[in-house]
Amino acid sequence: MLDTPEIETFDATAVNSARMRQPLYAARKKVFPKRAEGSFRRFKWIVMLITLGIYYLTPWLRWNRGPYAPDQGVLVDLANRRFYFFPIEIWPQEFYFVAGLLIMAGFGLFLVTSTVGRAWCGYTCPQTVWVDLFLVIERAIEGDRNARIKLDAAPWSAGKLIKRVTKHLIWLIIAVLTGGAWIFYFADAPTLLRNLVTGHAEPVAYITIAILTGTTYVFGGLMREQVCTYMCPWPRIQAAMLDENSLTVTYNDWRGEPRSRHAKKAAAAGQAVGDCVDCNACVAVCPMGIDIRDGQQLECITCALCIDACDSVMDKIGRERGLISYATLAEYQANMALATAGGTSTIDPRRVHDANGRLSDKVATFHLKKLMGPRTLIYLAAWTLVGLGLLYALLTRDRLQVNVLADRNPQFVVLSDGSIRNGYTIKLLNMIPEPRTITVTMQNLPGADMSVVGMDQHVERSFVVEVEPDKLKTLKVYVRQPRENIASSVQHFTFVVEDKSSHESDRYEATFDAPETGK
Repeated sequence: MLDTPEIETFDATAVNSARMRQPLYAARKKVFPKRAEGSFRRFKWIVMLITLGIYYLTPWLRWNRGPYAPDQGVLVDLANRRFYFFPIEIWPQEFYFVAGLLIMAGFGLFLVTSTVGRAWCGYTCPQTVWVDLFLVIERAIEGDRNARIKLDAAPWSAGKLIKRVTKHLIWLIIAVLTGGAWIFYFADAPTLLRNLVTGHAEPVAYITIAILTGTTYVFGGLMREQVCTYMCPWPRIQAAMLDENSLTVTYNDWRGEPRSRHAKKAAAAGQAVGDCVDCNACVAVCPMGIDIRDGQQLECITCALCIDACDSVMDKIGRERGLISYATLAEYQANMALATAGGTSTIDPRRVHDANGRLSDKVATFHLKKLMGPRTLIYLAAWTLVGLGLLYALLTRDRLQVNVLADRNPQFVVLSDGSIRNGYTIKLLNMIPEPRTITVTMQNLPGADMSVVGMDQHVERSFVVEVEPDKLKTLKVYVRQPRENIASSVQHFTFVVEDKSSHESDRYEATFDAPETGK
């Protein structure tokens, strides 16, 4: 028994123990995490609601792009090879924007990890979010930790069967909704939903839903922490991102050891007693099944639920919070040196407390400026530069493009009047969801004129053509130059295309081939 009877103790042992690793092919030991209460748990609820809300609701948001483009806010239109993100439209040749966003995501992950450890894993990783959601359902049906352990060990009965079937049925419904929400990003959501319900959707839609349903159900409901431990590579990579100034969830054994459930008796006997009362609350709430008091472990996703659990215990026994806290390695080593007299003795928590039992002023504490180390600044600078580069490219990109392909067989034709004619395929790309009137002009080729296949009238040096919204217009154009105006066998000239209403234009430098002089 503890000296303070209001402190609940838990018969909880680490399933994934850093001190004694399980064999690789050992049978899984189930983890029954207790619901935690505290600031980090509330923050996780907020993050879960925001991320799930974004995922499920985004395909249903509308954005008016006019009558010639879809009105779905976020749409990956594979059929027409377009990506729409509210006012932004990305064409296949602009895939570098997607590549840039992936680079930003990479630098962002490095930045977050170098400052606050695996915060991505603990709060926003899809695996973490859906496991949290599945645990909410499990607790609502089967009860909290002790009730679930008891139910799992109990023989099968009608009550147990009903609870298990209900839980797994709701999990499957969530998994189906997860798969369904994903495919809505690739087609008009209301239309696709109607087709799914009536059975008129394409087979690939049903196949995708089935695959995502299975993976969500298995990963989030059945495998849980095993996905993070055995399937995810990030725990093994993150160590390269950390340094002595990175924040990680840390058990401060310099003030917690030696732990005792009978602190008052031990203190009365003159023994050194740490703040840890060995209640195992931190183990009971851990969704990964570890004991944070064993030190840093690859299974730890830094969700900080153990901090909430430990802080609540410290409040009850009148000790300062932070026995388990976000701390840097530099801070931990300084305090460990203080508690061990520079490493010359075992931990004595009396060295880090004052006469009133509060933490001494000599204890190193965290300051935000410690995070701003060279590595963090480099990641932040790289992330910012890539972001600014993408923003500049987005704001200055052309929405009207021209490409010209010269005929090569034959390169030129000598007409009956002695003039030389070259053929060109001109492609006009209108990259906005509105029709455009485009003027095509030829420059820097003296005496030359043009003719366009499909146009009745002969044109001199420019012509006007209508281009449909979000379409590529292909024209066959012949350029003729009188023999007396030909200066050399290869002449350079320019096709200029312009939308005079928006003042957008583009240019293409072309060549005009002719026989060598004297032939």
